[in-house]
Amino acid sequence: MTVHNLYYGSWLSNCYAIISRGEDGINHAAIIDPSSPADKICEFLDSQGARLDMIFLTHGHFDHIMSLDDLRERTGAPIYVHTEDAELLGDSHKNAYSLFFSGRLEAHNADGLLHDGDILTLGNEKLKVIHLPGHTEGSIGLLGDGFILTGDTLFDRGVGRSDLYGGDEMKLYASIGRLKELEPSLKIYPGHGKSTTLGRALEAVL
Repeated sequence: MTVHNLYYGSWLSNCYAIISRGEDGINHAAIIDPSSPADKICEFLDSQGARLDMIFLTHGHFDHIMSLDDLRERTGAPIYVHTEDAELLGDSHKNAYSLFFSGRLEAHNADGLLHDGDILTLGNEKLKVIHLPGHTEGSIGLLGDGFILTGDTLFDRGVGRSDLYGGDEMKLYASIGRLKELEPSLKIYPGHGKSTTLGRALEAVL
């Protein structure tokens, strides 16, 4: 399983593609947090000969769903979000867009809802959903073999804010404590900023 950051400058938000080659000989892909333009995402997938099977959201804030509906319309790939963040997609106040801009940014409902402990299959490999409330109520991490996507829960040098809708500082630091239970050598892919190891990221916040 390979992880690629498709960052194209949208609100400094990272958009990731995960690719796993299946026994069927197909490169199966998942997109996480589609902030990048849909045409750029599709161009990358084409360059990898990859088929987009699914779209995952680490949480429902607007800067992580900028091209969500466009990408779904182009590819037909289903969208998954934690059950506690499903309401954010269609509400510009709850997804924080209206705090920064006039107008609205709202997406259609997700196709499926995620829960803590869910196991997701991509090609020959698995991803595990870890519920990490605090930045939003439905924030998640996606744990793979040797890595974890941490969304806006944990960054290279800090943690996500907890003062927006659904945020809770005590829950956020409880989630950081849960991440501390994982292998510190895991590579983290955060929602903003550069990748690092879990151990180094935790040293900066604990």
